[in-house]
Amino acid sequence: MTTTLQVQGMTCNHCKMAVTNALQELEGVNRVEVHLEKGTVDVDFDETKVSIAQLKEAVEEQGYDVE
Repeated sequence: MTTTLQVQGMTCNHCKMAVTNALQELEGVNRVEVHLEKGTVDVDFDETKVSIAQLKEAVEEQGYDVE
């Protein structure tokens, strides 16, 4: 399954890496693609192992707001 998260506050490559690493640490996440210019993150994941709520929580723990 693929979802797109709207993430506020990402401005640089450090932000991109923080979000990418946080999501990739979750079991069931297969691919993460951050689009700084759009403020979005595409996440390909196994919904039997991880939920969208868990994806959002991982990003929020890095200090970003997810809509």
